[in-house]
Amino acid sequence: MTENYKQGTETRERILDAAEVLFAAHGFEATSMRMITGLANVNLAAVNYHFGSKDALIQEVFRRRLTGLNQRRMSALEEAERAAAGSTVKPSRIVEIFFGMPLVMAAEADPAGATFMRLLGRTYTEPNEFVRRFLAEEYSEVVERFMGALYQAIPDVPRDEILWRFHFMMGAMSYAIAGTDALRLFGGELNDTDPERMLPRLMSFLLGGLRAPLPGLQAAGAARDAA
Repeated sequence: MTENYKQGTETRERILDAAEVLFAAHGFEATSMRMITGLANVNLAAVNYHFGSKDALIQEVFRRRLTGLNQRRMSALEEAERAAAGSTVKPSRIVEIFFGMPLVMAAEADPAGATFMRLLGRTYTEPNEFVRRFLAEEYSEVVERFMGALYQAIPDVPRDEILWRFHFMMGAMSYAIAGTDALRLFGGELNDTDPERMLPRLMSFLLGGLRAPLPGLQAAGAARDAA
């Protein structure tokens, strides 16, 4: 590895680290290239050389860690399927792998994992069409894989209902990994935001939603009984 190549790699990582921190703290629109170059201690030419544009930089910030996160999800699901030995994986295990993995990553020793999880959560809760389209592409394979596993695990639940519940669970996970600032909207504040301790709380909530009675079934049953 030449000295110039090593320096270029270090500069690239420094830019990504700075952008990740700033995007998580201020959002994509409010974070300027000047803020990124200042924190990374580089000039604008270096950002343009390595990434070409702010949009490309945003994509690389996500791709750098999201690829690894989704690989861990896929590996864990494959391991669960092997352990099931031909049977379907339990829905609870599927949910734990997909929705719990970000909190596991946030709880790890590397503080960059927690920073990225806050950024990921912020992305889901703040509208940005460009980022959402990009994430939809990045997530397409892993979401299709996990949705297929859920369809097999709970075949008696309509697929549209599973899709809705997955959507709701994604929202709950997003708020969990984004932090607890939203609680202030309702006059509340939690001091214990440790991701490792938050994980069982989130799983209990998500699994309760997944197992909830289908909408309209109780009313339909009562109508039949009355008839």
